[in-house]
Amino acid sequence: MSRSLRHGALAATAIAFSIVSLSACAAGNHAETLKVRPDNAATSVGTVKVQNVNVITQADPEAEGPAVVAATLFNDGTENEVLESITLPGTDVQVKLQAAKGSGPVEVPAGGQLVLGGKGNASAVIAEGREATQDGNVQQVVFKLSRTGDVGLGATVVPAEGYYKDFGPSALPASPTPSATPDATGSATPETPAGETPATGESPAAGTEQGAPEAAAAGTTG
Repeated sequence: MSRSLRHGALAATAIAFSIVSLSACAAGNHAETLKVRPDNAATSVGTVKVQNVNVITQADPEAEGPAVVAATLFNDGTENEVLESITLPGTDVQVKLQAAKGSGPVEVPAGGQLVLGGKGNASAVIAEGREATQDGNVQQVVFKLSRTGDVGLGATVVPAEGYYKDFGPSALPASPTPSATPDATGSATPETPAGETPATGESPAAGTEQGAPEAAAAGTTG
């Protein structure tokens, strides 16, 4: 093999090796790094990490109903953490926490995680959803934990569409349509045609003719 051919083969091998190396680096240690995911807020304080935080509103911008806070909290500590409250600084709204099962506290177990939002998970509901936030804004959210204290970050406000559909709130049920109210007697009063008198029994004239002989007999006796 000539000198030039050997140089060409070596160059081609080096280029191929470089491409494979770059591909491996781009993938990272986990194949999941190649997936396209929404840009969700995340932070950590001590042994607690808070990730995938969003405020999710109704899918229909004209719909009335609650919003929710969706998030995942990780506890790398050795003791359970209780999520005591969630607040939205700058607003007067209340966030109602509900455990996934029962009415007990919402906990982040030691060495485990807590998921807020989605079927079968704990929930954090904002009753006044439209008053608190607007789609596209960044809303400050503060998680108050029993041991770590306050963990705050800015969360994007998004409608319950696409990726967020299964984590969003339910719309308020429609108000029932009022039914017709019956009159006081419980039935409608029939209308009487003009010029006619409703029948109430025998006519007065017939009653007079029947009572006349009795009156005459009574006068003769007296």
